[in-house]
Amino acid sequence: MPNGRSLARPGVRSSVTGVDRRFRTLVVAHAVSAYGTYLNLIALSLFSYEVTGSALGVGAVMAVRLLSGVTAGLTAGAVTARLTRRTLMVATDLAQTLAMVVLALWASRTPLWVLLGAVVVLGAGNTFFNVALRSAVPVMVGQDDRARANGVLVTARSVATVLGFASAAPVISLGGFGVAFGVNAASFAVSAAAVLMLRPRTDTDGDTDRDGDAVSDPGAAEGGGEGSSPGRGGRLRRRVAGLAGPLLGLIALRGLDALASASHNVALPLAAHAAEPSDPAVFMARFWAAWAVGTLLAHQVLKRRSHGTSWGERAFAVGTCAMSLCFVAAFTGPPAPALIAAAVAAGFADGWTEIVYTSRLQAAPDRQRGRLFGLSATAEQSGFALGTIAAAAALEALPALAVVGVFHGAAACGALVLLLLTVRRRDARSAEDRSDRSSTGGEDHSSTRGEDRSSAGEDRSSTGGDKGEDTHGTSTGASRLPGP
Repeated sequence: MPNGRSLARPGVRSSVTGVDRRFRTLVVAHAVSAYGTYLNLIALSLFSYEVTGSALGVGAVMAVRLLSGVTAGLTAGAVTARLTRRTLMVATDLAQTLAMVVLALWASRTPLWVLLGAVVVLGAGNTFFNVALRSAVPVMVGQDDRARANGVLVTARSVATVLGFASAAPVISLGGFGVAFGVNAASFAVSAAAVLMLRPRTDTDGDTDRDGDAVSDPGAAEGGGEGSSPGRGGRLRRRVAGLAGPLLGLIALRGLDALASASHNVALPLAAHAAEPSDPAVFMARFWAAWAVGTLLAHQVLKRRSHGTSWGERAFAVGTCAMSLCFVAAFTGPPAPALIAAAVAAGFADGWTEIVYTSRLQAAPDRQRGRLFGLSATAEQSGFALGTIAAAAALEALPALAVVGVFHGAAACGALVLLLLTVRRRDARSAEDRSDRSSTGGEDHSSTRGEDRSSAGEDRSSTGGDKGEDTHGTSTGASRLPGP
């Protein structure tokens, strides 16, 4: 019965109407920040070569940035536990704004130590912000709408990726590195201002969710129902104890997927020069635009499905296999229409896996999300860094198709292993459920049947002739009526 207490959160709309306008405004501001980040990836790479004067120096600067992101991922869980997520998001945006302003002002005479300090801030700040944002989504929109919200985030970031890469060359050629860094600084400032003005709710109340996420965590709600039955308490504890295994498997596959993704990112410029030597930029722009269309389609498809409570390891593993196959197909040298179709399919699978993966981790209790997303960021950035180095070295001796095929083949194999383990675990759980039902149901039915037979016997002995009527009454009502 209603108790007069509303579980609705401020700024949250029902799952029927979708995520609220305030969250969408925050996503737009985050997309602006992402646009500046992807523009800056190209600008910073070229600027690093100008400062260091060698390809080795560029690699060292990028390695410092990735290493700072990996280190931040290891500490993100503890940091989000001590600070509110909103505070962390604003602080990291402001720190990155300051770092880019420094680079913009010193663009013509930046010393190496200033450049290294800036990339450390950028690497760590990006990781901290993403961990805080992704772990706060269920609090901002509610658990039922988290899949839709993740789809909106993935769509916005995909569009920002394409626009950032496409506009990097004209921005740098027209305004130089100072303008590019200034645009990135302004994008971080927009994101920080949006969080400050909108003041989204990013952390749960300590008396409810922090002690087990009883309000927003579907697993906690289900656990409460099972825990009320003493016969299932042991099975519930076993399931809770085994929760880390599937999540760690997901995170490990995510890291392997990042390693595979590094191969096609490194090999795509080579494929562009081979396919269209006169204008490789057109090839890359067409490929990434088609990929972005695929991610948009993934969001449109997934938001029409259920709220994501059944999505998990199987959906993520299948999506990873499909994504790997599509990226490999794109490097087989197909004609332009087939290449665009492969890029759209790869983008669809990429968007699918991102939404499903993030939604699955967000289903964990609130007190665990920061650590899970921090560990995920560490796995993703470590895999991408290792994949970038290994793929670049392999491309010196092997064709692009072979390198991409090997790397994505490893990701597909990892997905198949996770899928197999998931199916076996599901079968074992189903067998355990059937065993529990048969053991508890057998005792209950046997005792009920015994009472019914006894009651029927008494009725038959007392009435004598009207057996059919008494037997019918006993079989339907003996368990509900008081005894003689």
